[in-house]
Amino acid sequence: MKLLFRLSREAVRYRLFYVVAITSTLLLTAVNLTAPRVLSALTGLVSKGVTQSDLATIRNLTIRIFSLYLLRVIFRFLSNYMAHRAAWYLVGDVRKKVYDKMERLDLSFFHDKQTGDLMSRIISDTRDFELLYAHIIPDIMTNLVTFTGVLVILLSINARLALFTCFPIPLVLISGLLFSKKVQPLFRTSRKKEGELSGKLQDNLSGVHEIQSFGKEDYETERFNEKNFQQVNAMLAALRSSAIFHPTVEFISSLGTVLVVSIGGYMAYLGRTNVEDIVSFLLYLGLFYQPVAGLASLLENMQQAMAGAERVFVILDTEPEIRDREGAEEIGIAEGRIEFEHVDFAYETGEKVLDDISFTAEPGMMVALVGPTGVGKTTLTQLVSRFYEPQKGRILLDGKDIQEITVASLRRNISPVLQDTFLFNGTISENIAYADPTASEEQIIAAAKAAYIHDDIMLMSEGYETQVGERGVKLSGGQKQRIAIARAILRRSPIIILDEATASVDVETERKIQQAIANMAGSRTILAVAHRLSTIRNSDLILVIEDGKIAERGTHSELVALDGIYAKMNRIQSDSQQ
Repeated sequence: MKLLFRLSREAVRYRLFYVVAITSTLLLTAVNLTAPRVLSALTGLVSKGVTQSDLATIRNLTIRIFSLYLLRVIFRFLSNYMAHRAAWYLVGDVRKKVYDKMERLDLSFFHDKQTGDLMSRIISDTRDFELLYAHIIPDIMTNLVTFTGVLVILLSINARLALFTCFPIPLVLISGLLFSKKVQPLFRTSRKKEGELSGKLQDNLSGVHEIQSFGKEDYETERFNEKNFQQVNAMLAALRSSAIFHPTVEFISSLGTVLVVSIGGYMAYLGRTNVEDIVSFLLYLGLFYQPVAGLASLLENMQQAMAGAERVFVILDTEPEIRDREGAEEIGIAEGRIEFEHVDFAYETGEKVLDDISFTAEPGMMVALVGPTGVGKTTLTQLVSRFYEPQKGRILLDGKDIQEITVASLRRNISPVLQDTFLFNGTISENIAYADPTASEEQIIAAAKAAYIHDDIMLMSEGYETQVGERGVKLSGGQKQRIAIARAILRRSPIIILDEATASVDVETERKIQQAIANMAGSRTILAVAHRLSTIRNSDLILVIEDGKIAERGTHSELVALDGIYAKMNRIQSDSQQ
C-alpha cells in the first residue's frame, strides 16, 4: 500500500486524464449491465410468441441494443486511451526522476552496481507502472462496480438463486490471498535475475573487442546463457504458480453456473421462476464471475508491477552522501588556489589510501602527482571535485573549504581530462562543445587548435562533423585525448585536472599533448597525474606519492638532485627511451 500511495502522488498531476478514463469506465460498466437486461426482455418476448403489436417493441429494443453497443465502443476508447495516456506520462516522469537521481549519486554507489541492472530499473521496471495504472487499477474499479451492480440485479431477479451463485466467491478470495503470498517473492526474484542478465549483456557488448581478441566467444555465450536461463527459470517458477491458480479459479467460478443451471432448472420445474429470468441469470453470470475469475490475472500483474516499483524506489530513496551542506555558497569563477590540509582518505574497505596530504597549488601553477600505480594519485584529484569526501583534514579553494561551496559551482570551476577519455556518440564538434553548448564555431576551432587536434580533424572527410562512434571508437587514443583537452580549454575553467593525459600514445602525439598542456600552463591551475615524467618536467611542483603519503616534493631539477624515488624513476624512463 505504501508503494501505491507513493505512485499515486506521482500520478496525481494527470488527474484530468484519469477523471475522463474513470468516468468512461463507469459508463462502460453501466452499458454492460444494461445490455443483458434488454436481451433478456427480447428473449422473453420471443419465447411467448411474437404478434403484430410486438414488432414495434422489438424495433425499439433493437435500437436500444444498437445504441448500447455504439456507446460501448466510445466509452471503451475513452477509458483505454485516457488511462494509457496518463500511465505513459507517469512512466516518462518516473524514468526522468530515476535517471536524474542516478546522475547525482556518489561514485561509490556505482562501485558494486552493474550498468545493465541500473538500465533495467530505468527502462523495464518503470514500464510496469503503465501496467498498474492503465490496466490493473482500472480493471479493479471496473470489476468492483460490475460485481456490485450484477449482484444487485441478480438479487432483484431472484434473491434465493442469487445467494447460491455467491457460494464459490469465498473460495476464490482465499485462493487469491494464498497465491499472492506465494507468487510475490517469485516475481521479485525474476526481476533481480532480469537485472543481472541486463548487466551481463551490457558488460559483454562493451567488452566485445576483448572477447574476440582472446577467443572467448563460446565461453561468454555459455556464461550469458547461464544468466539467461536463471531469469527464465525464475519467471517460470512464478508462472507455474499462475498456471495452477488460473484454472483453479475458473473451476471454482464455474461451480456457480452449475448451481444456477441445476437449482434454477428445479425452481422452474416447481414454477417458482420463468424462462426469461433463467436466461437473464445466465447472461449476467458471465459478468458476475468475470471479475472474480479475473482476480488471478490482476494479482499476477500486480505482483509484477510491485516488484518493479520496489526496485525503482530503492534508487529514489538512496540519498547521496555528497550534497550541498546547509548554507553552502554559490561561487563564480575562482582564482584557482588549491590547498590540502592534512587530508586522510579511505574507501569503504577501510584501507587508508591517502595519509596526511598537505600542499598548496597557487593560481596558474602546475602541480604534478607521480608515483606507482594504486598509491592514490587519481583519488587525490577526485577529492578536489568532491566525488569523495576526506575522512580527515580540509581542501580549500581560494581559502574556502570546498564543503562550504555548492557542488555545482565547485565543479563548474574544474575541467577534467581523464586517461579513459569518454566521448559521446556524436560529432567531433558536439563533443568539444559539450563543455559549452553556446560556443560558436570559431570558438570550437580555436579550442581545437590550442589542443593541437585541428589539423587531424581537417584531414577527416567530414571535418568537425565527423561521427566519433560509441565512446569515440572511430578515433585513435591520442585524438580522443586531444579532443578532451579541447573540451577542457573551451570550458575556460580556472582548474584543469589531467589524469594520465599522455598514457598509451606515441611520441609524436605525446609531443602535441605536451604543447597543448603548455598552452594552458600559467593561465590555469593544473593538477596532473602522470607516469611519463617527460609530460610534467616543467611543472612548478612535483609531488611523489608513495604508500598514500607525499614522499618527495620539488621541481624536476630539485628532485633529480635529491637522488631519491623520483630520480630513480627518471633514470629508468630515460634508459627505456634510449
